[in-house]
Amino acid sequence: MSSIVSVRNLRKAYGTGFEALKSVNLEIEEGEILALLGPNGAGKTTLISTICGIIVPTSGTVTVGGHDIGTNFREARAMIGLVPQEINLEPFETVINSVRFSRGLFGKPRNDAFIDEILKQLSLFDKKNSKIMTLSGGMKRRVLIAKALSHEPRVLFLDEPTAGVDVELRKDMWKVVAELKAAGVTIILTTHYIEEAEAIADRVGVISKGEILLMQDKADLMTQMGKKQLVVDLQSIITDVPAALKSYGLEIGQDGKSLIYTYDTKGERTGITTLLNDLQKAGLQMTDMKTQQSSLEDIFVGLVKETA
Repeated sequence: MSSIVSVRNLRKAYGTGFEALKSVNLEIEEGEILALLGPNGAGKTTLISTICGIIVPTSGTVTVGGHDIGTNFREARAMIGLVPQEINLEPFETVINSVRFSRGLFGKPRNDAFIDEILKQLSLFDKKNSKIMTLSGGMKRRVLIAKALSHEPRVLFLDEPTAGVDVELRKDMWKVVAELKAAGVTIILTTHYIEEAEAIADRVGVISKGEILLMQDKADLMTQMGKKQLVVDLQSIITDVPAALKSYGLEIGQDGKSLIYTYDTKGERTGITTLLNDLQKAGLQMTDMKTQQSSLEDIFVGLVKETA
């Protein structure tokens, strides 16, 4: 699969000396969904805004579909749809006119059939003649997506697309994103919701303090970095791990009545059988046990903590 967006040695520094982006390198493949995770101030919005040509970089290059965002701005920008964090719409305008206007800004000829199809896809068709001021927050966010798609872009940036949206509507939005991908649109989204990345992304990137800490296929990331834990419930409270069990690196649960054993899912042997035998030899009575897989959230928090 070829790259549709290429970011090389991208840096953004301000007069104060603050570096919002530090030599970022990124290749975005055509047709993928890429989720960018990061805490507030990590540089997610700055990165998106620079790729879209809204912010001028201090150094480095960005190309979209082979067009340089600096020297071939119009060609590059025509390939991009952007859904910003903030809802900034014309309150007294109708949905249909607002979306048509966005299409016209890119010099596209009027195509009511295409616009109607977008509105149907986003469950906005029955609201097309409604004034935007009468819509709910979730519907307004859908209008932003419709406007971003109106000129038929090949790349869609979604900056916190489900911020402030209830859980049910958020899941509806995930379906919309999946449908857009099926139609061949490349999607890059920033999000604070870890479950959003787990649910819909093909690749996950973690950005912190203007640097990309990790960029990997979601499935590979979960396999390579994910760890499993065996939680053994005990009959009695313990305050210290017996000396004979120290080599297992066990942790005592918050209630004092469980031991937590972390092991590598890629290892040839988990060591669980030996551990259970040694627990018995140490005189610890077990009442139950269960395994749990570390989530993308655990991985994300761990990476960000390392750079804190």
